[in-house]
Amino acid sequence: MSSLIDYLSCGLLWLGVLVKAPDLIRHWHDPYLRVICVFLGLAGACFLLGAPPTVGAINHLSGIPNLAAPLTYASVTAYGASSQVLIVYWRGGPHVHRTARRWIVAYTFILIGIAVTFALGRTPVERRTDLDTYYATTPFIAEMIVLYLAGHLAAVSVTAVSALRWARQVHGWLRAGLITLGVGSLCGAGYSLTKFAAVIARWCGQDWTKLGTTVSPVAAGLGAVLTVVGVLIPLTGPRLTQWRQARRTYAGLEPLEHELAELLTRRALRLPRPRWSSPTTRLVWRQTSIHNALGHLDAFFDRALYERTLEAAARTTGDPEEAEATAWAAVVTAAVAEERQRDMEERDSDPRPAPADEPGGLPDRAPGTALLLPIADALTRSPLVAAARVRTGTTEGSTRT
Repeated sequence: MSSLIDYLSCGLLWLGVLVKAPDLIRHWHDPYLRVICVFLGLAGACFLLGAPPTVGAINHLSGIPNLAAPLTYASVTAYGASSQVLIVYWRGGPHVHRTARRWIVAYTFILIGIAVTFALGRTPVERRTDLDTYYATTPFIAEMIVLYLAGHLAAVSVTAVSALRWARQVHGWLRAGLITLGVGSLCGAGYSLTKFAAVIARWCGQDWTKLGTTVSPVAAGLGAVLTVVGVLIPLTGPRLTQWRQARRTYAGLEPLEHELAELLTRRALRLPRPRWSSPTTRLVWRQTSIHNALGHLDAFFDRALYERTLEAAARTTGDPEEAEATAWAAVVTAAVAEERQRDMEERDSDPRPAPADEPGGLPDRAPGTALLLPIADALTRSPLVAAARVRTGTTEGSTRT
């Protein structure tokens, strides 16, 4: 079951890399994007290489006992360093590239050290889960273990401090992401500390192997999940907020679109409804349909009605913006009825279209996008709009006769 979780985690993380791949190809010179992809890739590699079946397969196929150990240690160390490099690029600053290069160079030497010490040491007995404690006193292998644990502990500790300190200075999704990233890095530090404790106990003649085989993997897995989630929150959070706002606006515009629905259908002004689309796309579709209908109704807008309703609404509400929206709602309601009646008369009497009335020029422009939602709200709430319906001889869903 543990191995299955490792492989699923790896698959999800590498799926994230595939999702980001098109952006990476288009914007290869963006260091922040490159670091995110490397970070996700290394996080997935840690889960993949740490799974016992993978460890056994690498050792068997290579013919080198415990070759999987330095590969896993290298991926864990590089992953810890990539989280700090990501923080560096994330925060920015005048010396961001120089600082990132220093981290990359320092940890390149650590990775080389892991490879060299493993090559110089001897690990004839395969250990898939407890190599750290089993070879804790073996020359060169002990140095390799200390090197990777110290490197990982330093990286995640600095990342945790940087993220949590920065989180106090920001708000919103970025703050939530930094706190999650900081907590995940602390869990990652717990992995290194428990491993260190088990190794030191082995040096002292004690057997704390279970500390390194049970507690450490849990800390590592939880830390990796929280760290990755912390990185993704600021990337996905604003989009989720945008989609949530788009859904609310889309639902809020429904009364206005409903008021214009018959006109949109009769005059074929509505674009095909998008399917399997984002909330933002659906909102644009609804706004476009409304604007098409309002543009068609321009010649039927009644300036006198607009001014009367505006004055009455201003007295009632005391809010100029709400009064304007109410006036427009009344005018749109009346214009829909007038256009429908004109169209019926033309069909009954003369196939040739009759000349339109003088444009109302309200007030030299149609209502803008920002005013659509207040107009939709006024259609459902304002008694002045209901009065305009009565005066035009229409009720919802009916026509004048």
